[in-house]
Amino acid sequence: MKATLLLVLTSTLTALAADPGAWVVHFDGKAVNGLRGYNQTTFPNEAWKIEDGAIKTIPRSAGGKPVDLATEQVYADFEFECEWKVSPGGNSGIIYRVKEIPGKPAYSTGPEMQVLDDEKHPDGKANFPKRTAGSLYDLIGKGMKEKTYKPAGEWNKSRLVIKGGNVEHWLNDTQIATYKWGSPEIKAMLETSKFKGWAGFMEQPEGRIVLQHHGEEVWYRNIRSRKL
Repeated sequence: MKATLLLVLTSTLTALAADPGAWVVHFDGKAVNGLRGYNQTTFPNEAWKIEDGAIKTIPRSAGGKPVDLATEQVYADFEFECEWKVSPGGNSGIIYRVKEIPGKPAYSTGPEMQVLDDEKHPDGKANFPKRTAGSLYDLIGKGMKEKTYKPAGEWNKSRLVIKGGNVEHWLNDTQIATYKWGSPEIKAMLETSKFKGWAGFMEQPEGRIVLQHHGEEVWYRNIRSRKL
């Protein structure tokens, strides 16, 4: 009887461990939850605002002071989803496993899923296609003919999954990049990228998820995450 009970209990605990955590809705069209300024303790109202069911940057051209948004939670394995659109020539990004270091930007420690106007921003052509929308910035990407991409002013959907060291970038249900965290292959890519010699870059086993304020106008909605 004790052995049977132990087996049932062990099976139950294994199933619970395999189940993903509950979704945390960071923005539901009305309220922000679990997001604050990067290296700050409060929401940066000088940088972001809620408008027409989306959370958007206040661009430099309108007097905005760029501050990234960071999750309050720290994540190791996780799933993250959001929808985004950019203004013509717009640029942003979803940066992950970020370690907050005073005086250093989020991208100094975490890799980036690119959010971009592929057609009008210079990154759409620089190191093509490794800096285009959905890419693992400067490392792995796909051109517009290989993915479903919606231009500036239209909504795109991004999905990011990390589990057991396996990382996936998805854009509008197309897989843009997949790689193994810390693998020899990714380390070789880093050696031929702009990140060569960056101490602490892509070395964190866990960190925050960050939405980048690059200075241009960008909108996000339906933002949510869960631990895996």
